[in-house]
Amino acid sequence: MLKLLVVVLVFAAVTYFVTRALQERDARGSTAARKPLRPKRPSAPPRPVAPDDDEDFLRDLDRKRLNPQDPPDET
Repeated sequence: MLKLLVVVLVFAAVTYFVTRALQERDARGSTAARKPLRPKRPSAPPRPVAPDDDEDFLRDLDRKRLNPQDPPDET
């Protein structure tokens, strides 16, 4: 049981010192420029994902349901 306690204490101490060293390095600022992991892609404009998200499609469905004898729209 004592060995486990010693191992946990050593692990905690090492973790503490490594974390402090990393924080101090970040606080001072590194001299090397950091590159992003992945380049940013230009974002595409938002668009409907499915037909039930498209307002024009839903409006046309309602029109067809309410007036089934109307000729289909050629757009």
